[in-house]
Amino acid sequence: MKKTITYSAQEHTIMNKIVIIRGEKVMLDKDLAELYGVTTGNLNLAVRRNTTRFPNDFMFQISKEEFQNLILQSATSSWGGTRKVPYAFTEQGVAMLSSVLNSERAIDVNIQIIRVYTKMRKFLSTHKDILLKLEQLEHKTESHDEKINLIFEYMKQLVQEKSEPRKRIGFKRSEEE
Repeated sequence: MKKTITYSAQEHTIMNKIVIIRGEKVMLDKDLAELYGVTTGNLNLAVRRNTTRFPNDFMFQISKEEFQNLILQSATSSWGGTRKVPYAFTEQGVAMLSSVLNSERAIDVNIQIIRVYTKMRKFLSTHKDILLKLEQLEHKTESHDEKINLIFEYMKQLVQEKSEPRKRIGFKRSEEE
């Protein structure tokens, strides 16, 4: 009997702020600042004051191309005021933020974010078999597409051959000649 995982409204809000950049599930500084109730500038200032706590696998600045891609994916105008490319925080970086932003709200938000990451990991591990079957099905349908296209190609050739007049074969009577 599998246990279903349910998410609260707050967890859905957090999940919607998790994006994948460079193959990592990350949260942007702007979104984290919003959750913590601080400005993005203050969040980044606290991080800059504690750079040794944030190695590259905890936090990185995204490239301009990645930033443009995020703007296109979000399709909202909320990015309009941002002049600097944002920082992305991995799960470990988010956990480290609780030691840098020392407020009750920051601690509560961090606990919720870590729980969401844990639930996501648990969901993926329990449903890995489904993901594997979907991947196998995708590969199977790709080969079917090729075979279906080949069948259509043969059918086109048959139709073209039928449209050309054919010589009659068999015994001919003298009146037909």
